[in-house]
Amino acid sequence: MRRLEGKRIALTGPRKAAELSIMVEKLGGIPVVRPAQGSVEMQREKVEEEIRKLVREGTDWIVLTTSQGTEMLLEVAESIGLREEFLETLRQTPLAVRGYKTVKYLKTLDIEPEVKADDGTTVGILRALQERSLDLQGRKVALQLYGDHAPRLVEWLASQGALHYGILPYRHVPPDLTVVDTLLGEILGGAIDAVTFTSTPQVRFLMAYAREQGLAEKVLEAFRERVVGVAVGKVTAEALRDEGIVRVVAPEEERMGSMIVSLAKYYEDSEKTG
Repeated sequence: MRRLEGKRIALTGPRKAAELSIMVEKLGGIPVVRPAQGSVEMQREKVEEEIRKLVREGTDWIVLTTSQGTEMLLEVAESIGLREEFLETLRQTPLAVRGYKTVKYLKTLDIEPEVKADDGTTVGILRALQERSLDLQGRKVALQLYGDHAPRLVEWLASQGALHYGILPYRHVPPDLTVVDTLLGEILGGAIDAVTFTSTPQVRFLMAYAREQGLAEKVLEAFRERVVGVAVGKVTAEALRDEGIVRVVAPEEERMGSMIVSLAKYYEDSEKTG
């Protein structure tokens, strides 16, 4: 059954766009490739400075949000001759961890986090922290953020009086703005039925750019009324909801192919319910 028959599906992720396009076509849809990822660059000198400071002064809590960011920290620590000192800091400091991949990576280092999200999301890590009834007033909290500034987590830490700071400074290099302008025009003009997102930077940048252009409310209205937001997994879905996109389709299994299948099922179920 060609469950995406006639639907125009925007693909914002740069990876596997060709494969996803074929999958959309097989299901009867029309793929529209609109790369909105950009790139994320680590500010290496600042990271080196933060690692030296962390090893030298310590902190009360460390929050790790991604395995990629955690690996980067260890790689930089090793490059400046502080691998063992950095690992010892991780072992001696209470850790709060968001993602499954991060927990798995830490296990390879024989490190067990004190707090971890039960579902791999920011909401999950917040829930786990709140259940501990921690007193974070005046406590130093080192945050590893990479590609996603996790506003809900940062706002909660601030509300608790924590002295939070980033230990993996990065710079977001925007994608081709002509492509993003085209995508926004298609969303607002009804030329797109669904937009797929495979990472949080795609979500954050699209909505940040829409706000800069004074189009955010119109974009959110389009997503409420006719455009379906599609996420590859829970964390990306959470970023969409953070930005105000409420109707989100996401697969249980975090796979790009599963994302397209979930969208097809969404349309099929919508037709059945009328």
